[in-house]
Amino acid sequence: MAVDPAPPTVAGPATVAPASRSPRPPAPGEPVVPDGGPVSWVGAHGGAGTSTLAEMVGGRDLGRRWPDPSQGEPGRVLLVARTHGSGLRAASRALEALHSGEHPAGVDLLAVVLVADAPGRLPFHLAQRVRVLRSVADVHRVPWVPGWRGEKRTGPVPRTIRTLAELAGTQLAHSKKREKKR
Repeated sequence: MAVDPAPPTVAGPATVAPASRSPRPPAPGEPVVPDGGPVSWVGAHGGAGTSTLAEMVGGRDLGRRWPDPSQGEPGRVLLVARTHGSGLRAASRALEALHSGEHPAGVDLLAVVLVADAPGRLPFHLAQRVRVLRSVADVHRVPWVPGWRGEKRTGPVPRTIRTLAELAGTQLAHSKKREKKR
């Protein structure tokens, strides 16, 4: 699997402004959030997990591009990356792009979401990179969930997913499943 090393696609002015209110009504099935609309899930690289997280938590999966709030896209962003070396480097590059203003006006980073690329603890050198990311952004880690590898999302929902739903202001799509403690 090839990983695209470039940060999310850049388009627009170079200033950070508070997330704008969405001028259009939410699409069918899209969660309604009272303070600014649903969130956008932006992948720092391909295969980061934006589709799974958007499905579980709600919000809009934008793949690898920044949202454009002037077009009605949610400006509140959760940046997603895997915990392997190239994923953490891609997250760093995306944060650098945000810091330097390479994004549309109205983009507001809520947090970086790191999705485990394998079961178990991170090797020391990768854990150090996570600490560096935490020094510049709020970071949430989603553990390895074996039941998510198939077509259906089975098994207990990790506590981190509930935390992300609260941060996003959404209701979990799978709220009846048992919560996994981590």
